[in-house]
Amino acid sequence: MSENCTHDCSSCGENCSSRTEEQTSFLEALNPASSVKKVFGVVSGKGGVGKSLVTSLLAVKMNSKGYRTAILDADITGPSIPKAFGISGDIGLTEDKLMVPATSSTGIQIMSANLLLDNESDPVIWRGPVIAGAVKQFWNETLWKDIDYMFVDMPPGTGDVPLTVFQSLPVDGIIIVTSPQELVSMIVGKAVNMARKMDIPIVGIVENMSYLKCPDCGREMAVFGESHVDEIADEYGLEVLARIPIEPETARKVDEGAVEFVEADWLDEAAAKLAP
Repeated sequence: MSENCTHDCSSCGENCSSRTEEQTSFLEALNPASSVKKVFGVVSGKGGVGKSLVTSLLAVKMNSKGYRTAILDADITGPSIPKAFGISGDIGLTEDKLMVPATSSTGIQIMSANLLLDNESDPVIWRGPVIAGAVKQFWNETLWKDIDYMFVDMPPGTGDVPLTVFQSLPVDGIIIVTSPQELVSMIVGKAVNMARKMDIPIVGIVENMSYLKCPDCGREMAVFGESHVDEIADEYGLEVLARIPIEPETARKVDEGAVEFVEADWLDEAAAKLAP
């Protein structure tokens, strides 16, 4: 037990000996009308590394393989998933008052805070416990229809929302998104250590913004410096699942709400890892 223990296990990620059998699980039950088989979190230790892009591309990739996929956008104060899929508008309700997720053009089910706002540019000014409560509601008060793979786009860091997701949802594993800066080694370490303290399996690492391919000569240029992802993976005993380049055409499609039509094989290995 930590000397700073508050005896409130619901707010703690430590698996210490003081937990009782009853205290060790805070899983929120899925609504009986819903069905979700696998849940994978997409995390990053810092913002701006492309976590939402990776979440979107993973959902699109698994959907293209014939699996029914969904995205729970847990980045409540910075939701960008609806924009990437070109989705806007109100969320519907069933007779039982369950929220009905939006559906993308290829059938991906999506729940995001931005779909609940009058204007997508309105800020979400909520305190941590309210945000955590919203994530739980997105899980157990939404009608998820026959989902094979759900991807949870989490905010960066190791705060309230990642802790809520890890404790409240039956997470089968996480994918860590990083970028090629040396500083990222320390940041990745925080995400890895949090997951391991909470006994969450780590599927592997995806490096985004790895390089820019010259349109004239085809040479790969390290815009953000030389990659350290292999060193990081070796340090923590993880697998590098993908290296995603900087590609203006991909950025354009995401900005236009057409992420479903990005044609690339970057995440083929990651998809094979999720569905062997």
